[in-house]
Amino acid sequence: MPDRETTTAPQEGELKRSQTKRVAPAVLTIDLEDYYQVSAFNGVVRPEDWSWYPSRVERNVERLLDLLDEYGVKATWFTLGWEATRRGSMVRKVAERGHEVACHSYWHREVWRLAHDEFARDTRDAKQAVEDAAGVAVRGYRAPSFSIRHDSLWALPLLAEAGFTYDSSIFPVYHPSYGIPKAPHQPYVVDTRYGSLVELPPATTSLFGKRMAVAGGAYLRHFPMGVIEHSLKRLTQGEVLPAVLYLHPWEIDPRQPRLKVSMLSRIRHYRGLAKTEKRLRRLLSSMQFVTAGELAAQPDLLPRLSLDGLSALTPRRDQASRSPRTAPARPPA
Repeated sequence: MPDRETTTAPQEGELKRSQTKRVAPAVLTIDLEDYYQVSAFNGVVRPEDWSWYPSRVERNVERLLDLLDEYGVKATWFTLGWEATRRGSMVRKVAERGHEVACHSYWHREVWRLAHDEFARDTRDAKQAVEDAAGVAVRGYRAPSFSIRHDSLWALPLLAEAGFTYDSSIFPVYHPSYGIPKAPHQPYVVDTRYGSLVELPPATTSLFGKRMAVAGGAYLRHFPMGVIEHSLKRLTQGEVLPAVLYLHPWEIDPRQPRLKVSMLSRIRHYRGLAKTEKRLRRLLSSMQFVTAGELAAQPDLLPRLSLDGLSALTPRRDQASRSPRTAPARPPA
């Protein structure tokens, strides 16, 4: 009789490795600003009048800090310089509780509205204000409303010159006000004349051959939660790519004052506010999280693009360049 084929039982370690799926981490980012500072309200709320509005940011930041402590998650807080100047103890508390503090501009002006020197001044003032408040060096930047797009890529070298090592401003989606749809949807390095920046694009997924945003914010509030969870699982477990998520402190505050704005702005800003905390809890309990700085800490492992290569990606036709709008001067601290 021929010898029977024999098999060797797998060792315990081998079995565990075969059953372990590769899962990419998620990054929770929080754009630290108040409800009246959003770009959608620019037509009715002037930055020079911000101090007249009742602030709710401190109580919302405190709620988020307690919520994140509950799940043992550390986030990256892209902080507005204006808030850091006025509420420095709030920003210092974020840092002291173990979170990463990053920069979100000073005046929350879209980058493509600014002249180069205005952007450089706003960024310099914001970085200084946030560092003074937090007591730590700031390495990350996110433009207001993801406003580094094809006509404002000139901002990336200025960020590198200012000492930033990573950015999270380029959204690889189609949107009337932001986005470079053909930009990479995974983290990558952009080489500029003043140094390199790691770019961390917010989370997207492919749907019918196009990129769809699933990164949080209004998308988290408006899309069915099943779609969000399925898409993030597909991204982190299927494509094994990090999911950069974002939200704002005002998004867990359904009782915030209602401002008289357009119907579209009301829908985008106020719809689904009562759902945000519950949905955020579901994500915090089901995903692994690192900070943006931790994700950006290994640039040598990422694909690289020159600034010219990024500029060569097909621009949005309906994003016509607009005349720069002068930002108000920085008030005294």
